[in-house]
Amino acid sequence: MNKQAFINSLEFARNMSTNDPLSGFRNRFHFPKHEGKPVLYFCGNSLGLQPDSAQSFIIEELEDWRKFGVEGHMHARHPWFPYHEFLRDSTARLINAKPEEVVVMNSLTANIHFLMVSFYRPTSSRYKIIFENNLFPSDRYALASQANFHANKGNQKLFDENDALIELMPRDGELYLRTEDILETIDKHKDSLALVMLGGVNYFTGQVFDFAEITKATHNAGAICGFDLAHATGNVELKLHEWDVDFAAWCSYKYLNAGPGAVGGAFVHERHAKNNALPRFAGWWGNDPETRFTMPEKFIPRAGADGWQLSNAPVFSMAALRASMEIFDEAGMDKLIEKSRSLTSYLEFIVGEVNKQTEGSNKISIITPSHARGCQLSLIVENSGKQIHEYLIENGVIADWRHPNVIRVAPVPLYNNYEDVFEFGQLLYEGISKVSGTATTTR
Repeated sequence: MNKQAFINSLEFARNMSTNDPLSGFRNRFHFPKHEGKPVLYFCGNSLGLQPDSAQSFIIEELEDWRKFGVEGHMHARHPWFPYHEFLRDSTARLINAKPEEVVVMNSLTANIHFLMVSFYRPTSSRYKIIFENNLFPSDRYALASQANFHANKGNQKLFDENDALIELMPRDGELYLRTEDILETIDKHKDSLALVMLGGVNYFTGQVFDFAEITKATHNAGAICGFDLAHATGNVELKLHEWDVDFAAWCSYKYLNAGPGAVGGAFVHERHAKNNALPRFAGWWGNDPETRFTMPEKFIPRAGADGWQLSNAPVFSMAALRASMEIFDEAGMDKLIEKSRSLTSYLEFIVGEVNKQTEGSNKISIITPSHARGCQLSLIVENSGKQIHEYLIENGVIADWRHPNVIRVAPVPLYNNYEDVFEFGQLLYEGISKVSGTATTTR
């Protein structure tokens, strides 16, 4: 057996999993079952698996609610009044920020809107927003609605909202954005630019953007730079403070494994977080906790990102997130990124081998750039992609289909292993063979 054939073998995959120092974390998550066996789960970029400790963390809060009633705010095992603070340090470590720059609150799109109250301050001459193509629809809706909201001031037209959104497009014949083209667009619109707002990792292509260069260029243009980190947090290396990012928001139900609809998070750089003059929508929970229960009529924001809070903590959602963040702290983000690179490279190799074995029928193209990615690979199958995706689902693979032609596959380093990737390749080959009319079973 030659080296390439050995790598494309179950024996190799098992050896890699056996020697993986993070392999034990797989056993701390619950996998759905297909015909009595755990599925091949590659959908952590949509909804992470449930940590086995999440149930006990939530039950603890239910028990304390039963035991203490309202006094649980001060006397629960993890008191509810400061509950978000139990997540502060682990969140800051995850994105390499200062603890006072982060807060867990609300939900993703709500946080984007609340942060834009402070950081999208358009004028008649500086009002444009740059964003990437294939931006997740919720973000596009948020940006468009913010532009529409600000375009008219009383009876005066401040700017044309139809001219406000600048969509970054790949070059003809290319599928993802080049950093130099992003920087050129920023410079081109520098005199009218108010905000650059990108997904840290594009949900469709899986491309990771150059945070540092984009933020630097945005600031040189006199604009604000923010990111939606829904597909980045818990997936790729982040250094938000060092990169000088102005603000960011994320969810916790994808790579952070906190459950469906779970609480979101926000980052505000310290130079803004201590600026009480910034406009913001105020709520009781963002007020200085030293005076909160004196019920002051005037809002006095707490220093740091906490000052953007509106409402008290959703404890049950945060309890599940606490369970997951304990696992992240134990595993270490650096080690997870190292494994992610290896695991995703193996998936790339396996997809290449499938292409060779199917001799060009229903050829698979990877549209995720190899030099700028996390754990997701976005695959375009030349013909019959939807049928092949359905074959995978019918045979115990959970990956997702994104209109019009992409299968997204995300081997998450916390709970996926090399055997999962190898088995996926076998089923992908079978699916292509079946759709092509040359059905073959390799297992």
